Amino acid sequence: MKGMADSKLRQAIALEAARLMYERTESEYFTAKRKAAKRLCRRGVKPKDLPSNAEIREQIQLFARIHEGDKRTENLRDMRLEALRLMRVMRAYRPRLIGSVMTGHVRKGSDIDIHVFCDSPGLLTDLLDQEGYQYDLERKQVVKHQEARIFTHIHVYGRFNFELTVYAEDKAHYVFRSSVTGKAIERASIRELEELIAREYPDIDLEGQLREKEESVDPYQLYRMLLEPLEKVKQSGKVHPEGDVLYHSLQVFEQARQERPYDEEFLLAALLHDVGKGLDPYDHVAAALQALEGLITERTRFFIEHHMEAHAVREGTAGARLKQRLEASLDFEELMLLEQCDQAGRVAGAIVGTLDEALDFLKELERSNG
Repeated sequence: MKGMADSKLRQAIALEAARLMYERTESEYFTAKRKAAKRLCRRGVKPKDLPSNAEIREQIQLFARIHEGDKRTENLRDMRLEALRLMRVMRAYRPRLIGSVMTGHVRKGSDIDIHVFCDSPGLLTDLLDQEGYQYDLERKQVVKHQEARIFTHIHVYGRFNFELTVYAEDKAHYVFRSSVTGKAIERASIRELEELIAREYPDIDLEGQLREKEESVDPYQLYRMLLEPLEKVKQSGKVHPEGDVLYHSLQVFEQARQERPYDEEFLLAALLHDVGKGLDPYDHVAAALQALEGLITERTRFFIEHHMEAHAVREGTAGARLKQRLEASLDFEELMLLEQCDQAGRVAGAIVGTLDEALDFLKELERSNG
């Protein structure tokens, strides 16, 4: 009986740890299983009785199948295609795909992890600049066994986020091992990834798909390009005591997310409603609509186009014809809700998420909505 009880507890810990990781509350297996064990068992659990990473990974996949269904398969395929596209760009630096996109164990919010081998990270960033990618360079010090090492990461942003880890060129044939299991990590070269895609998706037109992705515009890159400069656009302290336009936009997004957490078009409008202020402060609505042409739905466009008129409706200064025209829309109620969020997003010192977090939330919502 005790063995059966231990088995059930182990399974329960694996399930809870998987939930924590799938929901992105935790990112490390070790931390997730320890936290899960603490929640489920007051007397404590010996390390040998904790579930393995593989057991937790299986449960993560179960969560993904339940919550994402066929979208998960399509999402993994698209992530592998995006990985291949960037790896071909970086061919000279012997890129190797690792992590969940390689193994197929992706979960909500997974990055595409790639090792690249280059003695000068500047050569890589120059290449990314030439190809029009947006990225951040990060150097992180890690102390292990009383020895400090500097790791260089390049975070590339787009429809999917990448984390490139840069190693010296002479490490290209080094066998990297998992810090948890001690086993060699799985990785794929460009050729091996091409073979994996052909094997997993036999009906795919690989080169055609890559050409299509090459020619398409990534809306999230454009959103970022429009939003980032707003941090330097200051506003009237009387009307906007919170300060710059980006801070205001993030506040409005947070307000909108509390009201309509699953309405992707509404949330996108909340984040983008003032992007035109970085382009033309005299007619920011027209400037925003021109910059976003072809990238947003008609409904999102409606919210952005009329958000200033909604202020007039609330204040009672809108003409009867304008008010009647807006009220005739099926989205009038949400337009006025956006106006409320716009007014509420003007608090000095309010705590908001980062731009990356807002964009990542929208990406995940887009994928879950198909």
